[in-house]
Amino acid sequence: MIKAFVFGKFLPFHKGHQAMVEFALTKCDFLTILVCCSDKEIIEGKTRKKWIQETFTKINKLEIKIFNYTEDSLTNSSEASLEISKKWSIIFKELFPDYNLVITSEKYGEMVANYMNIKHIEFDMIRQKNPISATSIRNNLFENWNFLPNSVKSFFVIKVVLLGTESTGKTVLTQRLANHFQTSFVHEAGREYISHSEHFAYQDLEIVAKKHAQNIEKIVLKSRTPLILIDTDIYITKSYSIFAFNKELIVNDEIYEINKADLYFYLCNDAEYIQDGQRLTEENRNKLDFFHRKILKEHTVEYMEISGNWNQRFEKMVKEIEKLITQKGQDLEMRKL
Repeated sequence: MIKAFVFGKFLPFHKGHQAMVEFALTKCDFLTILVCCSDKEIIEGKTRKKWIQETFTKINKLEIKIFNYTEDSLTNSSEASLEISKKWSIIFKELFPDYNLVITSEKYGEMVANYMNIKHIEFDMIRQKNPISATSIRNNLFENWNFLPNSVKSFFVIKVVLLGTESTGKTVLTQRLANHFQTSFVHEAGREYISHSEHFAYQDLEIVAKKHAQNIEKIVLKSRTPLILIDTDIYITKSYSIFAFNKELIVNDEIYEINKADLYFYLCNDAEYIQDGQRLTEENRNKLDFFHRKILKEHTVEYMEISGNWNQRFEKMVKEIEKLITQKGQDLEMRKL
Protein backbone atom coordinates (compact mmCIF):
# COMPACT_ATOMS: atom_id res chain seq x y z
CA MET A 1 0.00 0.00 0.00
CA ILE A 2 1.39 3.36 -1.03
CA LYS A 3 0.79 6.06 1.58
CA ALA A 4 1.74 9.58 0.56
CA PHE A 5 1.61 13.07 1.98
CA VAL A 6 1.77 16.63 0.75
CA PHE A 7 2.40 19.60 3.01
CA GLY A 8 2.24 23.36 2.95
CA LYS A 9 0.87 26.52 4.53
CA PHE A 10 -1.91 26.89 1.95
CA LEU A 11 -2.11 30.65 2.49
CA PRO A 12 -4.26 30.68 0.57
CA PHE A 13 -5.15 27.30 -0.90
CA HIS A 14 -5.22 27.83 -4.67
CA LYS A 15 -5.76 25.93 -7.92
CA GLY A 16 -2.09 25.04 -8.14
CA HIS A 17 -2.39 23.29 -4.78
CA GLN A 18 -5.60 21.68 -5.98
CA ALA A 19 -3.89 20.33 -9.09
CA MET A 20 -1.03 18.94 -6.98
CA VAL A 21 -3.46 17.12 -4.69
CA GLU A 22 -5.34 15.71 -7.68
CA PHE A 23 -2.03 14.49 -9.09
CA ALA A 24 -0.98 13.01 -5.74
CA LEU A 25 -4.23 11.06 -5.48
CA THR A 26 -3.31 9.22 -8.68
CA LYS A 27 0.06 8.16 -7.24
CA CYS A 28 -1.01 6.54 -3.98
CA ASP A 29 -3.59 4.45 -2.19
CA PHE A 30 -3.97 6.93 0.65
CA LEU A 31 -3.06 10.60 0.88
CA THR A 32 -2.63 12.97 3.82
CA ILE A 33 -2.55 16.73 3.37
CA LEU A 34 -0.65 18.41 6.19
CA VAL A 35 -1.59 22.03 6.84
CA CYS A 36 1.40 23.64 8.60
CA CYS A 37 0.38 26.60 10.77
CA SER A 38 2.84 28.83 12.60
CA ASP A 39 2.11 30.94 15.65
CA LYS A 40 2.71 34.10 13.56
CA GLU A 41 -0.02 33.45 10.99
CA ILE A 42 -3.46 34.98 11.42
CA ILE A 43 -5.69 32.59 9.47
CA GLU A 44 -6.41 29.53 11.58
CA GLY A 45 -5.61 26.02 10.50
CA LYS A 46 -9.25 24.98 10.71
CA THR A 47 -10.13 27.62 8.09
CA ARG A 48 -7.43 26.35 5.71
CA LYS A 49 -8.53 22.78 6.38
CA LYS A 50 -12.10 23.73 5.53
CA TRP A 51 -10.99 25.22 2.19
CA ILE A 52 -9.42 21.91 1.22
CA GLN A 53 -12.27 19.79 2.58
CA GLU A 54 -14.84 21.74 0.57
CA THR A 55 -12.72 21.36 -2.57
CA PHE A 56 -12.29 17.60 -2.13
CA THR A 57 -15.56 16.14 -0.91
CA LYS A 58 -16.46 12.45 -0.80
CA ILE A 59 -12.89 11.19 -1.36
CA ASN A 60 -12.33 8.32 1.09
CA LYS A 61 -8.61 7.94 0.42
CA LEU A 62 -7.84 11.48 1.59
CA GLU A 63 -7.37 13.01 5.05
CA ILE A 64 -6.36 16.51 6.15
CA LYS A 65 -4.33 17.16 9.29
CA ILE A 66 -3.26 20.38 10.97
CA PHE A 67 0.24 20.79 12.40
CA ASN A 68 0.70 23.79 14.68
CA TYR A 69 4.21 24.99 15.44
CA THR A 70 6.13 28.01 16.68
CA GLU A 71 8.59 29.82 14.48
CA ASP A 72 11.07 29.85 17.34
CA SER A 73 11.34 26.08 17.04
CA LEU A 74 10.83 25.55 13.30
CA THR A 75 11.68 27.81 10.38
CA ASN A 76 8.77 29.14 8.36
CA SER A 77 10.45 29.27 4.97
CA SER A 78 10.09 27.92 1.44
CA GLU A 79 13.86 28.16 0.95
CA ALA A 80 15.55 24.98 -0.33
CA SER A 81 17.92 24.41 2.57
CA LEU A 82 19.50 21.18 3.79
CA GLU A 83 19.39 22.35 7.40
CA ILE A 84 15.73 23.43 7.26
CA SER A 85 14.73 20.28 5.37
CA LYS A 86 16.42 18.09 7.98
CA LYS A 87 14.51 19.73 10.85
CA TRP A 88 11.19 19.36 9.10
CA SER A 89 11.98 15.79 8.07
CA ILE A 90 12.27 14.80 11.73
CA ILE A 91 8.75 16.13 12.31
CA PHE A 92 7.38 14.43 9.21
CA LYS A 93 8.94 11.11 10.23
CA GLU A 94 7.16 11.32 13.58
CA LEU A 95 3.85 12.18 11.92
CA PHE A 96 4.14 9.69 9.05
CA PRO A 97 6.30 6.77 10.25
CA ASP A 98 4.85 4.28 7.75
CA TYR A 99 4.51 6.56 4.72
CA ASN A 100 6.63 5.88 1.66
CA LEU A 101 5.99 8.87 -0.63
CA VAL A 102 6.03 12.65 -0.50
CA ILE A 103 4.86 14.85 -3.37
CA THR A 104 5.88 18.50 -3.69
CA SER A 105 6.38 21.32 -6.17
CA GLU A 106 9.51 22.55 -4.40
CA LYS A 107 13.24 21.88 -4.62
CA TYR A 108 13.36 20.94 -0.95
CA GLY A 109 11.02 18.00 -1.63
CA GLU A 110 13.92 15.78 -2.68
CA MET A 111 15.90 16.80 0.40
CA VAL A 112 13.01 15.91 2.71
CA ALA A 113 12.54 12.56 0.98
CA ASN A 114 16.23 11.71 1.29
CA TYR A 115 16.28 12.45 5.01
CA MET A 116 13.13 10.36 5.50
CA ASN A 117 14.41 7.59 3.21
CA ILE A 118 11.23 7.65 1.15
CA LYS A 119 10.37 8.43 -2.47
CA HIS A 120 9.73 11.94 -3.78
CA ILE A 121 7.63 12.75 -6.84
CA GLU A 122 7.94 16.24 -8.27
CA PHE A 123 4.86 18.05 -9.54
CA ASP A 124 5.04 21.05 -11.88
CA MET A 125 7.99 22.63 -10.10
CA ILE A 126 8.42 25.35 -12.73
CA ARG A 127 4.70 26.24 -12.48
CA GLN A 128 4.20 25.70 -16.18
CA LYS A 129 0.80 24.02 -15.90
CA ASN A 130 -0.32 26.13 -12.97
CA PRO A 131 1.41 29.53 -13.12
CA ILE A 132 0.45 30.69 -9.65
CA SER A 133 1.74 30.86 -6.10
CA ALA A 134 0.21 31.87 -2.77
CA THR A 135 2.65 34.80 -2.68
CA SER A 136 1.39 36.06 -6.05
CA ILE A 137 -2.19 35.91 -4.82
CA ARG A 138 -1.35 37.82 -1.66
CA ASN A 139 0.54 40.43 -3.70
CA ASN A 140 -2.29 40.94 -6.18
CA LEU A 141 -5.63 39.42 -5.23
CA PHE A 142 -7.48 41.13 -8.08
CA GLU A 143 -5.19 39.90 -10.84
CA ASN A 144 -5.12 36.35 -9.51
CA TRP A 145 -8.72 36.02 -8.29
CA ASN A 146 -9.60 33.21 -10.69
CA PHE A 147 -6.77 31.04 -9.35
CA LEU A 148 -8.76 30.61 -6.13
CA PRO A 149 -11.12 27.63 -5.80
CA ASN A 150 -14.72 28.44 -4.96
CA SER A 151 -14.19 27.23 -1.40
CA VAL A 152 -11.67 30.03 -0.81
CA LYS A 153 -13.31 32.94 -2.63
CA SER A 154 -15.94 33.59 0.03
CA PHE A 155 -13.17 34.21 2.59
CA PHE A 156 -11.36 36.86 0.53
CA VAL A 157 -14.30 38.54 -1.18
CA ILE A 158 -14.68 42.30 -0.61
CA LYS A 159 -18.36 43.18 -0.17
CA VAL A 160 -19.69 46.71 -0.47
CA VAL A 161 -23.39 47.32 0.26
CA LEU A 162 -25.57 50.28 -0.69
CA LEU A 163 -28.35 50.95 1.81
CA GLY A 164 -31.05 53.58 2.08
CA THR A 165 -34.73 54.23 1.72
CA GLU A 166 -36.52 54.20 -1.62
CA SER A 167 -35.55 56.51 -4.49
CA THR A 168 -32.05 57.33 -3.24
CA GLY A 169 -30.18 55.82 -6.19
CA LYS A 170 -29.20 52.43 -4.76
CA THR A 171 -29.94 50.33 -7.83
CA VAL A 172 -28.60 52.74 -10.44
CA LEU A 173 -25.47 53.54 -8.45
CA THR A 174 -24.77 49.88 -7.63
CA GLN A 175 -24.73 49.09 -11.34
CA ARG A 176 -22.72 52.20 -12.17
CA LEU A 177 -20.09 51.33 -9.56
CA ALA A 178 -19.90 47.77 -10.84
CA ASN A 179 -19.28 49.07 -14.36
CA HIS A 180 -16.64 51.48 -13.09
CA PHE A 181 -14.71 48.78 -11.22
CA GLN A 182 -15.37 46.16 -13.91
CA THR A 183 -16.84 43.75 -11.41
CA SER A 184 -20.11 42.03 -10.50
CA PHE A 185 -23.09 43.22 -8.52
CA VAL A 186 -26.07 41.71 -6.72
CA HIS A 187 -29.58 42.92 -7.57
CA GLU A 188 -32.06 43.74 -4.85
CA ALA A 189 -34.06 40.52 -4.52
CA GLY A 190 -37.15 42.40 -3.37
CA ARG A 191 -37.69 43.76 -6.86
CA GLU A 192 -38.00 40.19 -8.17
CA TYR A 193 -40.70 39.09 -5.73
CA ILE A 194 -42.53 42.23 -4.67
CA SER A 195 -44.15 44.27 -7.42
CA HIS A 196 -45.17 47.19 -5.21
CA SER A 197 -43.80 48.45 -1.89
CA GLU A 198 -47.28 48.92 -0.45
CA HIS A 199 -48.74 45.56 -1.47
CA PHE A 200 -46.94 42.49 -0.14
CA ALA A 201 -47.17 39.88 2.62
CA TYR A 202 -44.87 39.10 5.51
CA GLN A 203 -44.06 35.75 3.89
CA ASP A 204 -42.78 37.63 0.84
CA LEU A 205 -40.06 39.16 3.01
CA GLU A 206 -39.01 35.71 4.23
CA ILE A 207 -38.59 34.64 0.60
CA VAL A 208 -36.69 37.84 -0.26
CA ALA A 209 -34.26 37.37 2.65
CA LYS A 210 -33.38 33.82 1.58
CA LYS A 211 -33.21 34.65 -2.12
CA HIS A 212 -30.98 37.68 -1.61
CA ALA A 213 -28.50 35.60 0.40
CA GLN A 214 -28.51 32.95 -2.34
CA ASN A 215 -27.87 35.63 -4.97
CA ILE A 216 -24.88 36.94 -3.02
CA GLU A 217 -23.39 33.44 -2.78
CA LYS A 218 -23.82 32.87 -6.52
CA ILE A 219 -22.25 36.18 -7.50
CA VAL A 220 -19.25 35.63 -5.22
CA LEU A 221 -18.43 32.46 -7.17
CA LYS A 222 -19.05 34.01 -10.59
CA SER A 223 -17.50 37.44 -10.07
CA ARG A 224 -14.58 38.56 -12.22
CA THR A 225 -12.88 40.20 -9.22
CA PRO A 226 -13.00 39.94 -5.42
CA LEU A 227 -15.05 43.16 -5.24
CA ILE A 228 -18.83 42.65 -5.08
CA LEU A 229 -21.33 45.52 -5.09
CA ILE A 230 -24.62 44.70 -3.37
CA ASP A 231 -27.92 46.56 -3.68
CA THR A 232 -29.60 46.41 -0.22
CA ASP A 233 -29.20 43.72 2.44
CA ILE A 234 -30.93 41.75 5.19
CA TYR A 235 -31.22 44.71 7.57
CA ILE A 236 -33.30 46.65 5.06
CA THR A 237 -35.57 43.64 4.60
CA LYS A 238 -35.97 43.42 8.40
CA SER A 239 -36.76 47.13 8.49
CA TYR A 240 -39.56 46.70 5.93
CA SER A 241 -41.02 43.99 8.17
CA ILE A 242 -41.19 46.33 11.16
CA PHE A 243 -42.41 49.23 9.01
CA ALA A 244 -45.17 47.32 7.22
CA PHE A 245 -46.25 44.70 9.76
CA ASN A 246 -44.80 45.79 13.12
CA LYS A 247 -43.32 42.30 13.21
CA GLU A 248 -39.71 41.19 13.43
CA LEU A 249 -38.36 39.16 10.54
CA ILE A 250 -36.62 36.09 11.93
CA VAL A 251 -33.70 34.76 9.88
CA ASN A 252 -30.91 32.32 10.69
CA ASP A 253 -27.30 33.23 11.43
CA GLU A 254 -26.14 31.98 8.03
CA ILE A 255 -28.12 34.70 6.24
CA TYR A 256 -26.53 37.37 8.44
CA GLU A 257 -23.09 35.92 7.72
CA ILE A 258 -23.64 35.85 3.95
CA ASN A 259 -24.86 39.46 3.99
CA LYS A 260 -21.97 40.71 6.14
CA ALA A 261 -19.97 43.36 4.27
CA ASP A 262 -16.68 45.22 4.51
CA LEU A 263 -18.20 48.62 3.77
CA TYR A 264 -21.73 49.98 4.09
CA PHE A 265 -22.92 53.12 2.34
CA TYR A 266 -26.17 54.73 3.48
CA LEU A 267 -27.71 56.90 0.79
CA CYS A 268 -29.50 59.83 2.38
CA ASN A 269 -33.02 60.81 1.33
CA ASP A 270 -32.00 64.28 0.16
CA ALA A 271 -32.05 63.04 -3.45
CA GLU A 272 -34.96 63.92 -5.70
CA TYR A 273 -37.91 61.60 -5.14
CA ILE A 274 -38.93 59.71 -8.28
CA GLN A 275 -42.08 57.57 -8.30
CA ASP A 276 -41.61 54.65 -10.67
CA GLY A 277 -44.99 53.06 -10.00
CA GLN A 278 -43.67 50.50 -7.53
CA ARG A 279 -42.57 52.69 -4.65
CA LEU A 280 -44.05 54.09 -1.47
CA THR A 281 -45.38 57.62 -1.43
CA GLU A 282 -42.72 60.25 -0.76
CA GLU A 283 -44.07 60.72 2.78
CA ASN A 284 -43.83 57.00 3.58
CA ARG A 285 -40.47 56.78 1.85
CA ASN A 286 -39.14 59.35 4.31
CA LYS A 287 -40.74 57.53 7.24
CA LEU A 288 -39.05 54.33 6.09
CA ASP A 289 -35.70 56.10 6.31
CA PHE A 290 -36.21 56.36 10.08
CA PHE A 291 -36.96 52.64 10.36
CA HIS A 292 -33.87 51.73 8.33
CA ARG A 293 -31.57 53.81 10.51
CA LYS A 294 -33.16 52.42 13.67
CA ILE A 295 -32.64 48.78 12.67
CA LEU A 296 -29.04 49.45 11.62
CA LYS A 297 -28.35 51.05 14.99
CA GLU A 298 -29.90 48.09 16.81
CA HIS A 299 -27.61 45.72 14.93
CA THR A 300 -24.58 48.03 15.43
CA VAL A 301 -23.97 48.31 11.70
CA GLU A 302 -21.50 51.09 11.01
CA TYR A 303 -22.12 52.92 7.76
CA MET A 304 -20.94 55.94 5.81
CA GLU A 305 -23.62 58.47 4.88
CA ILE A 306 -23.69 59.54 1.26
CA SER A 307 -25.57 62.66 0.21
CA GLY A 308 -25.72 65.08 -2.72
CA ASN A 309 -26.80 64.52 -6.30
CA TRP A 310 -26.22 61.16 -7.95
CA ASN A 311 -22.89 62.15 -9.51
CA GLN A 312 -21.63 63.43 -6.18
CA ARG A 313 -22.73 60.21 -4.51
CA PHE A 314 -20.99 58.14 -7.16
CA GLU A 315 -17.71 60.06 -6.85
CA LYS A 316 -17.68 59.83 -3.05
CA MET A 317 -18.29 56.08 -3.13
CA VAL A 318 -15.63 55.48 -5.77
CA LYS A 319 -13.03 57.17 -3.56
CA GLU A 320 -14.04 55.15 -0.51
CA ILE A 321 -14.05 51.86 -2.41
CA GLU A 322 -10.60 52.64 -3.82
CA LYS A 323 -9.39 53.24 -0.26
CA LEU A 324 -10.87 49.93 0.85
CA ILE A 325 -9.25 48.02 -2.01
CA THR A 326 -5.87 49.61 -1.25
CA GLN A 327 -6.17 48.76 2.43
CA LYS A 328 -7.16 45.16 1.71
CA GLY A 329 -4.19 44.82 -0.63
CA GLN A 330 -1.82 46.20 1.99
CA ASP A 331 -3.23 43.81 4.58
CA LEU A 332 -2.53 40.85 2.33
CA GLU A 333 0.96 41.99 1.37
CA MET A 334 2.27 43.26 4.68
CA ARG A 335 0.79 41.04 7.35
CA LYS A 336 1.42 37.39 7.85
CA LEU A 337 -1.69 35.60 6.74
